[in-house]
Amino acid sequence: MSWEEELFAYLEDLEGQAVALYDAERAPELADRSRAEYQQVTLASRLAASTDREITLELLGVGAVAGRLDRVARGWCLLHGPGQDWLIHLPAVAAAQGLSERALPEVAWPAVARLGLGAALRRLSDEAEPCSLHLTDGRRHDGTLLRVGADFVEVAAGAAGRVVVVGFIHLAAVQSRR
Repeated sequence: MSWEEELFAYLEDLEGQAVALYDAERAPELADRSRAEYQQVTLASRLAASTDREITLELLGVGAVAGRLDRVARGWCLLHGPGQDWLIHLPAVAAAQGLSERALPEVAWPAVARLGLGAALRRLSDEAEPCSLHLTDGRRHDGTLLRVGADFVEVAAGAAGRVVVVGFIHLAAVQSRR
């Protein structure tokens, strides 16, 4: 081996040692940075990355609801279950199973996904199909959605069609039959 080859081999060995030392010093910093970045991930972002998957959501006042995740938007998601659809208010989600390991940040969502819960409820109101409003305390109101306000929905409940006003803050899910 010539002196040039020996010199290059020696320099390559030194460079390899320097890279190893740099990596060893940065590993804890990268782990801390990764943890710090992960705290920015929301449940909605994890759900958005799980679209078209079979998942189970445990809802306050309702229990477990399973189905194929069809849509995720600001504050709500839509699950297709056997013979029924569930419009779920995300603050009522206590636990979730079957989600993707990934997350999709809101900035990457389509424009339609930026519509709030009120927009989804207005759509159901326009269809005038019977549904069940499940509240976070376990109560339920069966009827037809009438009008949707800024933070509430009106439902014509029961045979008499009495109007019940439900605040979004207490709404866990709206169940509609297909």
